[in-house]
Amino acid sequence: MNIYKQFTFDAAHFLPKVPEGHKCRALHGHTYHLTVFISGAVLQEPGWVMDFTDIKAVCKPVLDRLDHALLNEVPGLENPTAENVARWLWQQFESGLPGLQKIELKETPASGVIYEGD
Repeated sequence: MNIYKQFTFDAAHFLPKVPEGHKCRALHGHTYHLTVFISGAVLQEPGWVMDFTDIKAVCKPVLDRLDHALLNEVPGLENPTAENVARWLWQQFESGLPGLQKIELKETPASGVIYEGD
């Protein structure tokens, strides 16, 4: 069975490796929408795959580091494309979330990335 938990955070960034004149090279911000998917068997007791509170306990401290931050200043996110942010988040979450299947990170309602690990 697959379960998920959704989060939002607001952050600014700029993309230093895109060509001069590209609009994303300038400082700008997004309200990111993150969905974390966990896969596993439904445990007989208490009848769930994982407690949603446990997912939040792993994810919220990481997201608090990003919320209202300049992502370029976060170690490991010097080039904070959606793909790189998703990979970074995965690395932060994977040890604390057994059964982590994928994460979906949206920069806008119409643009985002789905990451399933390497």
